[in-house]
Amino acid sequence: MTKRWIGLAIIMAMLGTLLAGCGGSASKEQVLRMVIGGEPQTLDPDKLTGVPEANYTQALFEGLTELDANGQPLPAAADKWEVSPDGLKYVFHLRANKWSNGEPVTARDFEFAWKRILNPATAAEYAYMLFPVKGAEAYNSGKASADAVGIKALDDNTLEVSLEKPTAYFLALLAHQSTFPLNQKIVEANGDNWASDTSTLVGNGPFKLKEWVHGGKLVMVKNDQYWDKDNVKLARIEWSLVEEMGTALSMFENNQLDFAYQPPMTEVERLKKESKLRTSKLIGTYYYEFNTRKAPFDNIKVRKAFALAIDRESIVKNVLHDVHKPAYAWIPSGFTNPATKADFRDEGGTLLQANVAEAKKLLAEAGYPDGQGLPPITLLYNTNEDNKAVAEAVQEMWKKNLGVTVELMNQEWKVYMDARQAGNFQIARARWIGDYTDPMTFGDYLLTNCGNNYGKYSNPAYDKLIATAQASNDQAVRMQAMHDAEKIAIGDMAVLPVYFYSEWYCINPKVNGMIMPPNSIYNLKYVSIED
Repeated sequence: MTKRWIGLAIIMAMLGTLLAGCGGSASKEQVLRMVIGGEPQTLDPDKLTGVPEANYTQALFEGLTELDANGQPLPAAADKWEVSPDGLKYVFHLRANKWSNGEPVTARDFEFAWKRILNPATAAEYAYMLFPVKGAEAYNSGKASADAVGIKALDDNTLEVSLEKPTAYFLALLAHQSTFPLNQKIVEANGDNWASDTSTLVGNGPFKLKEWVHGGKLVMVKNDQYWDKDNVKLARIEWSLVEEMGTALSMFENNQLDFAYQPPMTEVERLKKESKLRTSKLIGTYYYEFNTRKAPFDNIKVRKAFALAIDRESIVKNVLHDVHKPAYAWIPSGFTNPATKADFRDEGGTLLQANVAEAKKLLAEAGYPDGQGLPPITLLYNTNEDNKAVAEAVQEMWKKNLGVTVELMNQEWKVYMDARQAGNFQIARARWIGDYTDPMTFGDYLLTNCGNNYGKYSNPAYDKLIATAQASNDQAVRMQAMHDAEKIAIGDMAVLPVYFYSEWYCINPKVNGMIMPPNSIYNLKYVSIED
């Protein structure tokens, strides 16, 4: 086996791009006040799917690896590992660490957690993240037992993982919440409610949950059991659970927050002039999700008509103030093709453009000339000023270009997510932020068996190409398969891309050391508040 060892000194040197602040003396009160979203659906790492929830749990738990500012994996709960020459076996060596209740974190906690998320009874949407592991997909689909899964605790501090096939991005996967360890005793003693109460939510990360006021706030404090506690400067994180980003911005400007996530686009020009707006790289796509199992969007011609009737450039310029970029494909910029060193999106080019005449023709061919005969259509979005503004712009374009009247419906985050997961929508606003820096994080989203594929898009030809990309060691073959798969998905109009994200936010200049990978999940471990 080939040994890979990266010591703590190297980790600290590689943490790289740290946002805000240039150093200075630490403030006496090390409290970070943030808004990144509203009430979480859950804080169970195996069951959450949203970006806000992922950020909350990122502070409470720690995977075998963590991501740096460029999305590259670094040692975290594991301080070193070995990889077999064929890339099929990994052996991870854990740091000496404790759960927030003082019990030791062991390799068995990882084995338990990984098999729990794969258990069909858990119904975890992110179970597919572990499908590179030998036997994982078979177990999740009920075709094999948990014993067949290639995850084994060799002893308290050593975890062996066997893969179905070499997976170039496997180490980056291990920073994702779906791979976080869980305290087996706590989970089994409290059932599905273990993550809903401060007394039973036990984590292995730099912070622990002290208070949860539903609809109000989450309060986390420094975890004095954490292995690297001496380098954790914050004493407390206060997350205000706010869905309206205008409210969050007002709180920021009234010195009630240190970080306001994605301020309203109506305020962007002012914030730019006042040097309050910050942006960073983000691998994400804002899109509308068709329910392909419900009329009229079970008809590919209707889906294409709705997609071709949208002027993305107008939306980006007039609604989004050029913070983002029009999406003329599914997979955004930010993924490097290892075979060519070129950006995947630049290579793939434009796959979709507005064409009102073609949109009208397709709608007529589907049996709905000028929108006549279409059933009532509702566009669902989660409550947010920007989502509303984009939806209203699209609504107007569909009315003007297709003669179709679309009703808008907004719901609070938890209700909206429940509706999408249950398939209770026709077309819904959505976003996908890459979980790791390989285009597969977008490719596998549209697989027939992907738990996050709420629109239930399915095409065997697409699935076959993604399987080819997953199985190949040849990066040129992998990337070409994903390019070909993306063309099929856009040809089928599996989803309706609107724009590619940049990250945008307001941050107190006294905040130092926030690590912001391009997946919108922040590492707050080394944050400090400077005078």
